[in-house]
Amino acid sequence: CKYLCFPSVNLYYFNNEKSLKKFPLTIKVWSSFCSHIKLVDSHYCPSCLENMPSAEAKLKKNRCANCFDCPGCMHTLSTRATSISTQLPDDPAKTTMKKAYYLACGFCRWTSRDVGMADKSVASGGWQEPENPHTQRMNKLIEYYQQLAQKEKVERDRKKLARRRNYMPLAFSQHTIHVVVTCFLPFFLVTTLQQRLLQPDFQPVCASQLYPRHKHLLIKRSLRCRKCEHNLSKPEFNPTSIKFKIQLVAVNYIPEVRIMSIPNLRYMKESQVLLTLTNPVENLTHVTLLECEEGDPDDINSTAKVGAFLVWLIFYLPNTCFFFFSFHSIIAFRKANKVGIFIKVTPQREEGEVTVCFKMKHDFKNLAAPIRPIEESDQGTEVIWLTQHVELSLGPLLP
Repeated sequence: CKYLCFPSVNLYYFNNEKSLKKFPLTIKVWSSFCSHIKLVDSHYCPSCLENMPSAEAKLKKNRCANCFDCPGCMHTLSTRATSISTQLPDDPAKTTMKKAYYLACGFCRWTSRDVGMADKSVASGGWQEPENPHTQRMNKLIEYYQQLAQKEKVERDRKKLARRRNYMPLAFSQHTIHVVVTCFLPFFLVTTLQQRLLQPDFQPVCASQLYPRHKHLLIKRSLRCRKCEHNLSKPEFNPTSIKFKIQLVAVNYIPEVRIMSIPNLRYMKESQVLLTLTNPVENLTHVTLLECEEGDPDDINSTAKVGAFLVWLIFYLPNTCFFFFSFHSIIAFRKANKVGIFIKVTPQREEGEVTVCFKMKHDFKNLAAPIRPIEESDQGTEVIWLTQHVELSLGPLLP
């Protein structure tokens, strides 16, 4: 793993065998292995916060039955009430005031009356929805390709071959479409490409054909380590709660490196940069800062040379003092679980951003309660030493 630090935000790079991904340290989960499995815990509507099981959400096509999105700007529609005059059934000559409800967008001022939707006598449910004349045909195609996919899976498991047959050209053909504009149409009456793609079953051309769409459901997702199968992140089931039952965020385990002050950087001139190191855990932590070795595959973005340094820090509990040892007097200050250190930087390029790299080695102890009882022969909690590759972006050079 390696991470990249900026003066205001830390972006950590976590790499595995397949890819190199960048995440903010505050949302990256902590595990000895970078790969994890994503599991869906629950579905809920972000507007009414209605919770539903996965089977019901699949039946409703992952959409809420009571909430709608504006077809113009995709904001949530609200129900508005108004009074209309209606004739009495007993005496048509007399009228009475009756409440009516319609959908309205508070952002773009779109209303359900713009497309001719009738007002309702109740505030929820029963809104008119357009019928797609090609629904049966689409359902048959979906069922056909599901059977085709199942057949391919059976053949692949039987023959143990990775080859896949391409049936798409049998069902679709490519044709060139020529569009000729023969009349003038105001642009405010024509839908945009985004509005058409949001309704792929209808693809309305005119703004008068834009009907509200049911709001998409959101999910609460838990993460599990792919190798050790431990839960890394698990939110609470209630959609109104933002708390987590388990939240192993990397910022609570990895020593944090931040840039405190940056001097004026000039080409081939040595400058001192002040960094801060913070111990996030409540136990003894050893941190060692080392230079990158020659030929290091991670050291590819460095544009400046770091002066020779070797720092060995021992952090104690937060809000208490700590002891440190270094071969050079580069310690700027000490405060609680934080220490400030100086590094000497010499830019090697005449223009562009200044980036320096070094290694941070620290120990990690898993203080979680063990599943099995500790035997007398066990030595206790095992200490794991981890090495992080740190890249600091110090900004542009001065002339």
